[in-house]
Order: sequence, then C-alpha cells, then structure tokens
Amino acid sequence: MVNTLAPETTERVHGPRAAGPVVDGRSRTRPRRRQAVVAYLFLAPTLLFFAVFLILPLGFAMLLSMSRWAGFDLGDIDPVGLDNFTGLFADGSTFLAPILSNTLLFALGTVALALTGSVLVATCIDKLRFQGLWRTLYFLPIVTTVVAIGNVWKYMYEPGGLVNGVLNALGLGSVAFLQDPDIALPSVVVVQAWASVGTAILILTAGLKSIPESYYEAAALDGAGPVIVFWKITLPLLRPSLLFVCITQFITGLQSFALIIVMTKGGPGDATNVAALEMYRQAFSYGDWGTASAAAFVLFVVVLVVTLVQLWIFRRKGEDT
Repeated sequence: MVNTLAPETTERVHGPRAAGPVVDGRSRTRPRRRQAVVAYLFLAPTLLFFAVFLILPLGFAMLLSMSRWAGFDLGDIDPVGLDNFTGLFADGSTFLAPILSNTLLFALGTVALALTGSVLVATCIDKLRFQGLWRTLYFLPIVTTVVAIGNVWKYMYEPGGLVNGVLNALGLGSVAFLQDPDIALPSVVVVQAWASVGTAILILTAGLKSIPESYYEAAALDGAGPVIVFWKITLPLLRPSLLFVCITQFITGLQSFALIIVMTKGGPGDATNVAALEMYRQAFSYGDWGTASAAAFVLFVVVLVVTLVQLWIFRRKGEDT
C-alpha cells in the first residue's frame, strides 16, 4: 500500500524531524564556572591563611630588608636600598665569619652525626625483636622540649657533671665543653644530633621495611657477607629515605636557634653564634629590623642552594627524586 500523505501532512502528524542536540557554548561554560567558584570557595580559608601568615609577612620582611626601622612606628620606616645587605658582608662584619660559617659547620656536623648514627641504629633495630619498643625509646627526645634537652645537657657538660665525671673515672682530665671556644660548637652539635636522631631512625626503619627480602636471600646464596650486603643492597635501596633525612636535617641545622640560646647564648664570644640567633639579636636586642630581615633572606638563599646541591648529588647517583 502506497503512502499518499503529502510531506506536509506527514510532518504535521509526526512533528518535525528530531535534530541532533545543539549545545550552546555558553551552556558549556556555565557548569565549569560554577564548579570553579565552588572550588575557590572551599579553598578560600586556606588561601586566606597563607596570605595572612605567609605572603604578607614575606612581603613585609622584603620591605624591611631594604629599609631601616627600629620596630615601633610604621611611619619611621626609612628606605636604604641594599645597604643592609652590603653591611652584612662589609669589612669588619662578623656575619660572614664566624656567624655564617658557624651555621654551615653546625648544620654539616649535625647531619653527619645524625645520619651516620641513625643508619647504624636503624639497621640494628631491623634485626632485633620488639622493634616498636626500640623505636619508641629513640623517639623520646623528639617529644621532649628543646629547653629541657638544652638544660639537661648543659648540666652534664659542667665541670662536675656526668660527662666530665666519666672522663675523670677513665683517668682523663675535665674538659670545659661550653667554655672553650674550640670545643663549644662541636659540643652543641652532638646534642643537636642526639636530639634529632629519633626522627631519622623512624624514617630509615620504614625505608628498610620496603626493601624486598628476596634481595638479601639472593645475596646470602651468593655468599655475600654483611658488609657487602650493607654497601651493595641496603644503602642503594635506602637512598630515597636518606635523601629525605639529609635534606630535612640540614634545613633544621641551618635554622637552629633554641638549643644554642639555651646552652651557650652564642658564646663564648661568637664561637657558637649562628645566623638565626644573630637575626634574633639584631631585631630584639639591637632594634635593627632591617639588618635582621636582610640576614633572613641571606639564610634563605643558603638553604635553597644547599637543598639544590643535595638534590643534584643524589640525581648524579642515579636516584630520580
């Protein structure tokens, strides 16, 4: 049977032919804009926090580093350009030597002692029973306040303290640990390394647990000794954890302040004076906020350069960071 309905009749009965969905460009962007607005609303508290406590103080510190200000009236800020930075490295200034050199030596000594001790202790703990107990014992100094640690070690370093008592019992003479300019800085370095070794042990023991046991079994079948296994298997596979510990310990050492002010207050002389302590003195003791801010930016550059050098060294050794 032939359909005799005209095309107009067919269109009138069945309606117009259904066309494909036509999407306007504006209708596409509206949901995205709404999602972006909602996302920024959720991020607003965090962004406000960083703006108030990070960006604004950083900008104000940058302004002060190129100004002279006594720390009271904002109207007294006097721009001086780069005079604060040139003053830090001028002839007769003690910032470069011994303050900045003390800072680098303090951080380097802390990292060397803490990293070496934590690797050895973590390797031993990994082979013992009750590993949680040993990790907890070594972590206890971390939860202790720096003031308590500094005062306890300060009394132990006294001429009649525990350390000199042990030396006298061994037939050795007493040592003026915190009074001798040549020994004061290494003595504080030992305390800082002892106080920070707990965190490094926790990180390194976690890294040791991630090493497959099959590597050690294969080395044992090949007759490799403990020293060879440690140098050829443990250390290379522990490199990511070592990188993290090394960077964090170095940054902590460069920024150290509380332990030194408790134990030595930077003395004797400037033997234990470091950059963070000098910034504190310039700002709160001498009222020179411009010099303190300039020293803060110099310390920031030092921390950045040291961190980049460490990352470069580990990349050269084949570790993709």
